[in-house]
Amino acid sequence: MSAQNQPFRMTSRRGAALRGQALVPGDKSVSHRALILGTLAVGETRIEGLLEGQDVLDTARAMRAFGAEVTRDDDGIWHVFGVGTGALREPDNIIDCGNSGTGVRLIMGLMATSPIAATFTGDASLRSRPMGRITDPLALFGAQAHGRRGGRLPMTITGARDPLPVSYTLPVASAQVKSAVLLAGLNAPGETVVTEPVATRDHTERMLRGFGAGVTVTDDGAARVIRLTGQPELRPQSLAVPRDPSSAAFPVCAALIAEGSDILVPGIGLNPTRAGLFTTLQEMGADLVFENRRDEGGEPVADLHVRFSPGLRGIEVPPERAASMIDEYPVLSVVAAFAEGPTTMRGVAELRVKECDRIDAMARGLRAAGVEVEEGPDWWIVHGRGHGGVAGGVTVETRLDHRIAMSFLVMGLATAQPVTVDDGTVIATSFPVFEALMQGLGAGIERVAA
Repeated sequence: MSAQNQPFRMTSRRGAALRGQALVPGDKSVSHRALILGTLAVGETRIEGLLEGQDVLDTARAMRAFGAEVTRDDDGIWHVFGVGTGALREPDNIIDCGNSGTGVRLIMGLMATSPIAATFTGDASLRSRPMGRITDPLALFGAQAHGRRGGRLPMTITGARDPLPVSYTLPVASAQVKSAVLLAGLNAPGETVVTEPVATRDHTERMLRGFGAGVTVTDDGAARVIRLTGQPELRPQSLAVPRDPSSAAFPVCAALIAEGSDILVPGIGLNPTRAGLFTTLQEMGADLVFENRRDEGGEPVADLHVRFSPGLRGIEVPPERAASMIDEYPVLSVVAAFAEGPTTMRGVAELRVKECDRIDAMARGLRAAGVEVEEGPDWWIVHGRGHGGVAGGVTVETRLDHRIAMSFLVMGLATAQPVTVDDGTVIATSFPVFEALMQGLGAGIERVAA
């Protein structure tokens, strides 16, 4: 491990109010997909605002391994010269996806219907996560997977030589599984159909249309059905990536609980399948206002004006909202700790198989800070202590999970005593400018000697 990647602790403490503009990076989900679909289009795709976190950089490196030319200008514009659908090159080396579950699962889908083989690995966290929910539907196309016990990385995928179109119903709400199946369907003849009982983020469907794929979506209220016509000729695009609502969650939630705060978070993507956190916060009484609503790159965006909200109240979060905010539950649980009364979150089993068991990680950290938490297999309840009622004074284990690290650093901005996380290096996987951005707003976040 190089010196620059050595783990370091970070501490946050209550202090000045947060003020100013929070210019969060580009959307991670959109960034992954822009690189992947650019690889499948013949010609040059130009991407502005790409998130340059480690997860996305790992996907860029993987696309080069599959034959695309991927470059970055000095002004931050990325260029992908794609190879076309069905023309992926077999990688010479193992594909290391680092910490990115989205990256590895989408890339597995990308190559599952091409007659090539690729071996995937990642960091300790990614190697611990089960891949069966991806490899099972990919097997229906004719792909084969050989990994460690429990369907874990390292894993070799051998793509189908004569792929078949697939009709697949998601057993659990997962945009990663849906997207992997749709990407596999691009190189299969006929029509691939994905049915999801609960709508998940739809960036893949939106971007596929933008690149020229034949995609139709119907929703009868009971299920959402996506139909994809296989073997299209994708057209290269010029894309502007909206700012990431999952990253925006951290300065937004920090401003709600840090006394006297007043910030603006401009240009945030408000795709309906991603905006569940903001709806939930408003229901809790958050002073959060959407300004200057508009469309950018086919995605709805707005500027968020956020003010300190001492009167937050606990609520029951509808389980059907989980898919639209699954990555935001950790930081929501922090806000819930400063609300009055219990906040109940159900239908969130997905949190158990993220970078770590996020329910367990957050519950342990919150309890150590003096907050009562109940939990079950797919639910948890945070009993809020109100403004000024959370003790803090703890060191939290991040478990190689960037969202756990950032959530507890947000919490420390409003606790009576500072909060420390054991490893701040993991934050770079999704939000490399988190530390500088938060400090620029006035947050008392700093690195500390080990």
